[in-house]
Amino acid sequence: QVQLAESGGGSVQSGGSLRLSCVASAFTASSYCMAWFRQTPGKEREGVARVLPDNQNTWYAPSVKGRFTASRDNNKNMLFLQMDSLKPEDTAMYYCAAIANLCPDMSESAWTHWGQGTQVTVSS
Repeated sequence: QVQLAESGGGSVQSGGSLRLSCVASAFTASSYCMAWFRQTPGKEREGVARVLPDNQNTWYAPSVKGRFTASRDNNKNMLFLQMDSLKPEDTAMYYCAAIANLCPDMSESAWTHWGQGTQVTVSS
């Protein structure tokens, strides 16, 4: 059974950095598209970054482009999100997502596997 587990969240001041990690089990990462989403209470889960299996093509949400860098290590079945220049509006629960054999759009319903999330809090 595919499992995803995020780590690396925490509290940081505005302008600071955090690096999130997601380790995947029970699948071959090179066959899966992987992504980061985030969610705040009362709002829909929104896509942050999507990394194709070849690790060469990455999509970013406009709100994070230039500040966040997503990458993956298929040998270790891991996905990363380096978050720099953090802002209070980046505060959210961050989720790792994966799907086999295709890379869908960044709507929550299109992704089949999810982690439990890691909380990121940015104070002003």
